[in-house]
Amino acid sequence: MQPHLGFGVLGYDAAHLLGGAALVLSFALLYQRRVSAVINIFALQGWVLAAAAAWQGYVQSAPHLYLSALIALAAKGIVIPVALHRIVRRLDIHRSIETALGIFPSMILGVGLVALSIVVVLPTTLAAQALTREDLALALSVVLLGLLMMITRRNALTQVVGFMSLENGLILAAVGVAGMPLIVELSVAFLVMIAFIVFGVFFFRIRERFESLDVTRLDQLGEVPR
Repeated sequence: MQPHLGFGVLGYDAAHLLGGAALVLSFALLYQRRVSAVINIFALQGWVLAAAAAWQGYVQSAPHLYLSALIALAAKGIVIPVALHRIVRRLDIHRSIETALGIFPSMILGVGLVALSIVVVLPTTLAAQALTREDLALALSVVLLGLLMMITRRNALTQVVGFMSLENGLILAAVGVAGMPLIVELSVAFLVMIAFIVFGVFFFRIRERFESLDVTRLDQLGEVPR
């Protein structure tokens, strides 16, 4: 479909604002040390992702993106955060988060990953529209920051939040590209829900075995008794 005729400067700026907000919230996830705050920021990122999908639906005159926005809002903005808060309460998870890398080095590395995304995406998408190119750069930045969060957090729950934030970047890229089939977005959403259920079982098994969600405890499995 053709982009909405009323797109203009306002539509361009609004799309960038929403993509930039998702990126800023990825940095906020890296910065936070409290489990409850991490979950709340992830929920807020879900709301921003839903708004970005709905806006792209308007800009691209693509009604199926409104369904994508509704799915993102329900799953990422409500259902998964509520489930994570219940897991935190049920497992009595410690409020502070241990990191494999300090907050300041993580933020510096995050800035470097954003720069890398810009350097990689913009020169390789010269044939695409300016908005699509810049949205893809923002989306790749969110993906890489989610991966960084998975690497630098020792708590299994926050690693899962990093994984789902990474997936938010994939959805942001999908909705920013005109003509992306709905089945692709629905498939990604379905796989994420299945993965979340598996991770939920994983949380309880780790807690039952090690009385902690610190993944460094898994090293005990490889220790040989003397």
